[in-house]
Amino acid sequence: MQNAFLASILASVVCGIMGVIIVEKKLVMMSGGIAHTAYGGVGLGYFLGIEPILGAFFFSVSAAIGIGYIKRKGGVQSDVIIGLLWSMGMALGIVFIALMPGYPPDLSSYLFGNILSVTKMDLRLMIILTCIVVFVVIALFNDWKAYLFDEEFASIIGVKTAFLEYLLLVLVAMTVVVLIRVAGIIMVLALLIAPAATAGLFSSKLKGRIVYAIAFGILFCITGLWISYLMNIASGACIVIIAVVFYFVAYMICAIYTKMKRKQMAERQQIKD
Repeated sequence: MQNAFLASILASVVCGIMGVIIVEKKLVMMSGGIAHTAYGGVGLGYFLGIEPILGAFFFSVSAAIGIGYIKRKGGVQSDVIIGLLWSMGMALGIVFIALMPGYPPDLSSYLFGNILSVTKMDLRLMIILTCIVVFVVIALFNDWKAYLFDEEFASIIGVKTAFLEYLLLVLVAMTVVVLIRVAGIIMVLALLIAPAATAGLFSSKLKGRIVYAIAFGILFCITGLWISYLMNIASGACIVIIAVVFYFVAYMICAIYTKMKRKQMAERQQIKD
């Protein structure tokens, strides 16, 4: 439970930072492709007898760099490459597991997440990757703001947009690795998007959205972990369900509030007229 609690905090910090950037830059499907490619790395890790999470890290970073390179060259549509790498990663994972001698391992914790199975090794890697993500985003925060606001404008004022794009994709790959043991490869995309999307309902500023997203991520992870412990069900599924339901509830409340506010403004304008 101690490892699970620390993993929840680390995952929430990474989700809050990278999720906002991913949503703002419209890289949701690209992040999904990188996440599913990681399955090949998990299978390779088991096949070679090394830590599967290290194999996932290698595959994710390689896929991120490859997608970024092909996207910038513009030779093939990026969504085609994402779809192919998505399928290739999953297929390689299945093949590597099939080639293993003896009984195949249980991969459900990597596919669907099981935060209670986080080991000390997983936790150390998560701490290292989280620190790297936080440091890079803080150190280049002004460049990130310009890049997200207008990529062409950022390039004109001297920001190295190509470097930032590659760096962003590598950070996404690191984020995916951090989240694999929390939500699993299948559901990692929801945990990346939901806190950031919910934060966008409460703040329009980049820094404010990141703070809100981290807070929401902690709330979703701790609540999901508590419910999964009480009901003895998958922790990753609980966390994702809570995150998605909370977003839709918040979205409906904000929509109703906005509609009522517009109606009041219209009534006031009619009275003035």
